[in-house]
Amino acid sequence: MAEHIAGSEELFVEWMNERAQGLGMADTHFVNCCGLDVEGHVTSAYDIALMSRELITKYPQIHQYSTIWMENIIHTTRRGSEEFGLTNTNKLIRQYPYATGLKTGSTDQAKFCLSATAEKDGIELIAVIMAAPDPKIRFSDAKNLLNYGYSKCSLYKDTDKLPKVTLPVALGVKEQVTGDYDGTFSYLSTTGEDLKSIKKEWVYEELTAPVEKGAQIGCVRYLLGGKEIGRLPILATEAVEKAGYGDYLKRAAGYWLL
Repeated sequence: MAEHIAGSEELFVEWMNERAQGLGMADTHFVNCCGLDVEGHVTSAYDIALMSRELITKYPQIHQYSTIWMENIIHTTRRGSEEFGLTNTNKLIRQYPYATGLKTGSTDQAKFCLSATAEKDGIELIAVIMAAPDPKIRFSDAKNLLNYGYSKCSLYKDTDKLPKVTLPVALGVKEQVTGDYDGTFSYLSTTGEDLKSIKKEWVYEELTAPVEKGAQIGCVRYLLGGKEIGRLPILATEAVEKAGYGDYLKRAAGYWLL
């Protein structure tokens, strides 16, 4: 596959190292693309977590494959076709109710390793185990890490129906512009905070035309214990051009007719 994509394994490995650096994997250096033991081929648990996060966030469909427990496939060669079964090497898929993947691995030097992903109550966690002495311990340690994470983490997601936003615009062909919220605000706590005490505060811009469609015209500030934990932008749903002399005449005539 490396030769097909890059033309050679050496060039593909160069790309791997460039991508790793781009992800912030400071303790990783690839020497080959198969992962087998060789001098200088190193990584860390933190870097594996970074790589795993990139995979599951950019390509969440990977979970459709990493959660399959058993599958029969047809292997076709010049000698004909043969059916055989594959079993997932990640036992957490059967042992841990929230498991969603992701990857096992083992070599003589690295021993038994695992990048385990899980989802519970909308919270996705990654637990990385390296150098476990046997397969059972890597799964046991991963479950302990994930359980610890879920005991510490809680998720706030603002599901309230937020009020409509209409703001005045100075010097525009229109006197006001409507706004819409850019997505849904969420906040992950890892310190056991009381998320029910989160408060919201609306902040608006003083607008002068022209206003572009999609421009930020305000935000909702989320406060916990008096400290800001994040913001939800409010974006203009339409453009408002700057008014010209003719626009003011039409507006004045309209006022006169009233």
